[in-house]
Amino acid sequence: MQAKTDFSYQTALTIGALGVVFGDIGTSPLYAIQASFSKQIGLAVLPENILGVLSLIFWLLLIVVTGQYINFIVRVDNKGEGGVLSLHALTMRTTSNAKLRRILIYLGIAGAGLFYGDSLITPAISVLSAVEGLSVAAPTVEHLIIPITLSILVGLFMVQRHGTHSIGRFFGPVMLVWFSTIGLLGLRAIIADPLVLQAINPIYAFRFMVMHQGMTIIVLSAVVLAITGCEAIYADLGHFGFKPIQRAWTFVALPCLLLNYFGQGALLLRTPEAADNPFFRMAPEMLQIPMVLLACAATVIASQATISGAYSITRQAMQLGYMPRMRVMHTSEREAGQIYIPLVNSLLMIAVILLVLTFRTSNSLASAYGIAVIGTMIMTALLSYQVMRKIWRWPLWCSLAQCGFILAIYALLLSGNLIKVVEGGWVTLTVGSLMFTLMVIWFDGSAYLQHEISRNTMLIKDFLGLMRERQPVRVPGTAIYLVRTLGDAPHALVRNFRHNHVIHKRLIILHINIQEFPRVSKAERYTIKDMGENVLQLEADYGFMEFPNIPMLLRQCVEEKTLDLEMADTSFFVSRVTLIPDAHIGLPLWQAVIYAFIYINSVRAHDFYRIPTNRAVEIGLQMRI
Repeated sequence: MQAKTDFSYQTALTIGALGVVFGDIGTSPLYAIQASFSKQIGLAVLPENILGVLSLIFWLLLIVVTGQYINFIVRVDNKGEGGVLSLHALTMRTTSNAKLRRILIYLGIAGAGLFYGDSLITPAISVLSAVEGLSVAAPTVEHLIIPITLSILVGLFMVQRHGTHSIGRFFGPVMLVWFSTIGLLGLRAIIADPLVLQAINPIYAFRFMVMHQGMTIIVLSAVVLAITGCEAIYADLGHFGFKPIQRAWTFVALPCLLLNYFGQGALLLRTPEAADNPFFRMAPEMLQIPMVLLACAATVIASQATISGAYSITRQAMQLGYMPRMRVMHTSEREAGQIYIPLVNSLLMIAVILLVLTFRTSNSLASAYGIAVIGTMIMTALLSYQVMRKIWRWPLWCSLAQCGFILAIYALLLSGNLIKVVEGGWVTLTVGSLMFTLMVIWFDGSAYLQHEISRNTMLIKDFLGLMRERQPVRVPGTAIYLVRTLGDAPHALVRNFRHNHVIHKRLIILHINIQEFPRVSKAERYTIKDMGENVLQLEADYGFMEFPNIPMLLRQCVEEKTLDLEMADTSFFVSRVTLIPDAHIGLPLWQAVIYAFIYINSVRAHDFYRIPTNRAVEIGLQMRI
């Protein structure tokens, strides 16, 4: 009975992984072959070219997706969590060298910035390519492709605030139907022309690259679309675990994708004119409309996974100090990972709509896609080298061989996409560069601000000495002061004491510490230290995948009888810094202006930490930066 239950659970996880993890790469057949033979590429639809492109796709799926990601990268986990920032946080624990840590910070931030570019283009290109099936299935309504695409995308973003917990359980089954359908369609086409299976031989890929030395780089910019979604595989590791992801890929996603790609190739061998949309032209005429509907459902699921990934990476960036605090809403009472960030959702929706209206076809959008995909994969590979050397203790030659081999492939793919910068690659480069710059400005500005506050702040031991000396009036109740650095006296406490000459009967100095691993167990959540003079120091640890909740923390302390307090008699004091950019001190003026603007528009501490508004007191501080 237990074995049956375990089997059912693992099966459910595997099907769930199909819906969330492989939605992006699973919809790539909609546009990868089509883009390879598009007018923008200019590759003739000849048998040797068809077999060459198929051979490149086949070996990329085996080497990059199966070899690098499914069998290697997903094992480089940070206590079960994956993704470029999770990997970055793991590598940060491997060194105390300031220069190396700075390099690791830049790699992590660059990977995150490029991931945002991916999050923009995936919904646009996937939904648009699905709706473009109407040009094959119902040419008379071809003029409605853009309006229908925009309607689907706007609807998708509008429902985000309600969460996906109610419909998420259908994602896996729908994608199982999708993979099964595209696999069967491909098999049907292969049976009609089995000679297409010759492309499994890598000689066709090498022959293509030799015969088309000038064209190969350009073609690679389209072929790379077959491996979009690799980072989603890694980023969603924590939701399903290694085994279900590996099973879903090995037994369902990979076979069905290969069948479909080779099926499209078989169709092109027989009917070269089908290159305008080989995916939908492969389906029998009576199934073309149902295939458009199924493709729309699959691409909505793929887009949902990407949008959720943008929320997740934003949360990680906030907790790691690379982004300002934003308003975050939990959309499920049972799943802590299901969140909604209104600002991110609004910006994504606007950007995706602009992309569709600007590029108008999936072939045009394909030019903008590859750089974000390959760029993030390069950052992941570079960060994984640090894990191989410092955590797994691999020999230098072994680490260099593994990392060098995959980076050589990535460099080849990247070179093909760099020539597409003018045609559309500028979009992801602009988004990635902008996000990188903003995150670095926020990180450096916060570090400088913290340094200046600490430099001008009294130590808690000195403040306690001052209390003993002056014996201030103690008023009833408990006051909780948030402090940025353990050991410092909170600025709000010092100012309150100096201006009002009174303090509360009991003081709690609270420090929130974000660790470089995903989660902290409840048993290890906090420590309390008695500082004397009825002053307690409460230090709480949270992982970068968690959101600190101070009322919940205090309830835990009360339940475990380590604190005795009533919320009605407790006040929370936080500092609110007013920043004044100054060209003569601190940061360069342009950085200071941007940092100050972001800071003043970020969510306030008492909102972010869920402190009851009627119990919060803000004490102002002016500082030049």
